[in-house]
Amino acid sequence: MGSQERTAGSLSQLDGLWRRVLDQLDREFARILDRALEGADITVEEAERLFTAEGLELNALILVADELRRRRVGDVVTYVINRNINFTNVCIKRCGFCAFSRGHREEEAYFLPIEEVVRRAREAWELGATEVCIQAGLPPKMSGYYYVDLARAIRRELPELHIHGFSPEEVWYGAVRARCSVEDYLRALKEAGVGSLPGTSAEILDDELRKRISPGRITVAQWIEVITTAHRLGVPTTATIMYGHVETNRHKAAHLALLREIQRQTGGFTEFVPLSFVAEEAPMYRKRLVPGVRPGATGAEVVKMYAVSRIMLNNWIPNLQASWVKEGPKFAQFCLNAGCNDFMGTLINESISTAAGAQYGQRLKPREMRRLIRDIGRIPAERTTTYQIRRLFPPDGDDHYDPLDLIDDATADARFGSYQALVQRQDMRFHQLRHLVQVPEKRAEAQAPDHT
Repeated sequence: MGSQERTAGSLSQLDGLWRRVLDQLDREFARILDRALEGADITVEEAERLFTAEGLELNALILVADELRRRRVGDVVTYVINRNINFTNVCIKRCGFCAFSRGHREEEAYFLPIEEVVRRAREAWELGATEVCIQAGLPPKMSGYYYVDLARAIRRELPELHIHGFSPEEVWYGAVRARCSVEDYLRALKEAGVGSLPGTSAEILDDELRKRISPGRITVAQWIEVITTAHRLGVPTTATIMYGHVETNRHKAAHLALLREIQRQTGGFTEFVPLSFVAEEAPMYRKRLVPGVRPGATGAEVVKMYAVSRIMLNNWIPNLQASWVKEGPKFAQFCLNAGCNDFMGTLINESISTAAGAQYGQRLKPREMRRLIRDIGRIPAERTTTYQIRRLFPPDGDDHYDPLDLIDDATADARFGSYQALVQRQDMRFHQLRHLVQVPEKRAEAQAPDHT
């Protein structure tokens, strides 16, 4: 038998295999996938059905998501060189999923003064970072314009470094403490140098569910107000979901539909970032505070979340980020085959997921990211926060080293600091430094309401 005959025979077998696979798919499930491939926006009910995929359906779901990704953004996988700075773990809220926050009197309550935040930002810039991500807890009696002062200090020292800072929860809190509107507060942040907002504190955008897992958190309407106002002012944001706890498939599908509608109206989302619940140290799981809470998403749930997100948002939010912090680099690499086109950032420090028990999060070197991206046949590229390509790398390897690549892993924690070390530092105790962030006691009641 000649090579052409063997090839024809193999193709015939593959054709037969795919026909058998298609024949075994539920007709309604196959119809939804077909609509997505035709470019239609699928409904909440259709997305809810996709979330139930298993077996052959799951394989088909992944293939369709990957094909839509290829059509929309091609084979380039991006990443950003950045640093996370979680400047305090002190927070007036007690969210059930958060193992990071501490009361202001607790022994592990820490606070980084502005000069230390600026020092860390400068160090990141010298190591090639183009972005610094600033998020933290909500300190009691905080000076209303503290976030603005913090951004201004970074901008003054490092005018070219992009400040990706302050979640909608923080923006709302800052506006309340400053006794001004959300719009005025966002204008002040923008003028101070904030270039974009992380779309965190979204969790699940359903008020009834939010009351179960995070009572006291901002409402869905408040989250939307901050996000849409930022977009209207020309400040882009990311969008997120936090899943794997007590939510249903309906909750996830409705959350995606709401984000899609916001994007249809504003066009201000740069990316969508699914974040799976890390349960190990989360109070609502460890202390069983919320009935029925799951121990985080399974691998299949994670893959389905990425695939359905690509299918549902493909026409509106082109960039879908795989979280190596939540899933680990190897599984995040696999998820690039389920609709994702971004591999997150280098981070250097990340305390929130680490506190919850995540095994990853401190840092990932650019060369390692590129190796993982190439390993699945994709093309790595360094991007800016707003997805402008800074450097496109060849698909078959490169000899480029960023300064961060040259850091010795054995000494990295000592140099950059870890969350575990930070909460033990006596010189960073919140109770000793709180005067730097709080309104002086004599002026507190006159300037802003007490939220403790």
